[in-house]
Amino acid sequence: MNNFIKIFTISCFLVGFSFSQSTIKIGSKKFTESVILGELVKGMIQTQNIQVIHIRELGGTRVLWNALLRGEIDIYPEYSGTLIQEILANEKISDVQDLPHILAKYHIKMSRPLGFNNTYALGMLPDLAAEKNINKISDLRFHPELRFGFTNEFMDRQDGWPGLQQEYQLSQNNVHGLDHDLAYRGIAGGSIDVIDMYSTDAEIDYYQLKILTDDHNYFPEYMAVFLYRSDVDTNFPKALDAIFLLQGQISEQQMQNLNKRVKLEGFSESQVTVDFIEDRFNFAIDREEVTILSRLCENTVDHLFLVGISLLAAILISIPLGIIAFRFENWGRVDKFEYNEYYWSVVLTFQTFFA
Repeated sequence: MNNFIKIFTISCFLVGFSFSQSTIKIGSKKFTESVILGELVKGMIQTQNIQVIHIRELGGTRVLWNALLRGEIDIYPEYSGTLIQEILANEKISDVQDLPHILAKYHIKMSRPLGFNNTYALGMLPDLAAEKNINKISDLRFHPELRFGFTNEFMDRQDGWPGLQQEYQLSQNNVHGLDHDLAYRGIAGGSIDVIDMYSTDAEIDYYQLKILTDDHNYFPEYMAVFLYRSDVDTNFPKALDAIFLLQGQISEQQMQNLNKRVKLEGFSESQVTVDFIEDRFNFAIDREEVTILSRLCENTVDHLFLVGISLLAAILISIPLGIIAFRFENWGRVDKFEYNEYYWSVVLTFQTFFA
C-alpha cells in the first residue's frame, strides 16, 4: 500500500512537472485590453509551433504578479506605471530605467515597451463639465456633490483613488467601486458623474467623454510591457524571439482600435489579434471560429488546468500528512492534545495561511 502511494504521488508530480515544462502559460487581467495582449502573445508564440495556453481574466494586478512569482504562469502583460506605483512601490523607483534591475531580484524580466501609453484618466460627460466649468482634475475640489464611480482595483491601488484624493484634496463622499463596463454605462445613463478611464478605452470616443487634465501630473506613464519569468529565456528562447517582435509595434490609436473591435463591434479577442498579427508580420495563423461552444471548451480547459494545480498541491500535502497520522496515532488525533497557547497559535497560523 505504501509503495502504491509513493508511486502515485511521484507520478502526479512528474505529470504536472512535465506539463509545466512543455507549455507556456500566459495570464491576463480582468479587462479587455489585457486579454487582447494575452491573445497577441499566444498568437505570436504559436507561430513557433510551441504549446501555449492563455488563462484569461485571471484576476487583478496582485493576482497576476503573485501567480508569476509562483510559476503558475510564465508571462503576462503589465504597465510600467503599475510596476513603479503599485507592485514595486516599496522599492521607491524614480526612473523606469531601473525596473529591469529591480525585477531581476524577483527572477522576473521585462520586455521593452510595446509602443503605447495606457495611462489613467478621469472623464465626464462634456455637457456636465461645461455646466460646472470643470476642465481639470483640481476643479473637482469645488464640487463635492459629484458622484464618482471608479473601478474596484482603482479604489484600492496606491496609484488610484486614495493617492489621487490626497494629491488633489478631493472631498467627495459619494464614491463607489464597480466594474469598468458598468462605469461607462452609469455615466451614460446619468447615475455617475465622474469615472476613471484607461486612455486607450474605446468607450471614450463612443460616449464622447471629456478627459480632465491631470494638472498635478499625478498619473505616471503606463507603458505596456510583457513580464516573464527568467527561466523562459532558457526553456523557450524561440518564444521570446516571437514576443520581442511586438516591441514598439502598437501605437495608442492601434490599441484603441483593437479595444473598439472587441468591445463595440463584437469581434472576439482572438479574431482581432490574428488580424493584427497577419497584417503586421505577414504570419499565417490558423483561424479558429470562435463560438459559444469553443469558448466554453477553452474556459473549461483553463479551469481544469487551475483545478489540476490545486489538486496536485493538495495531493502532495495531504498524502504525507495522512501517512504521518496513520503511523503516529497520537499525532492524528486532535483530542490527544491538551489546550495550550502554542498549539492553538500553530493552528491559527495554518488557518490564516490556507484561507
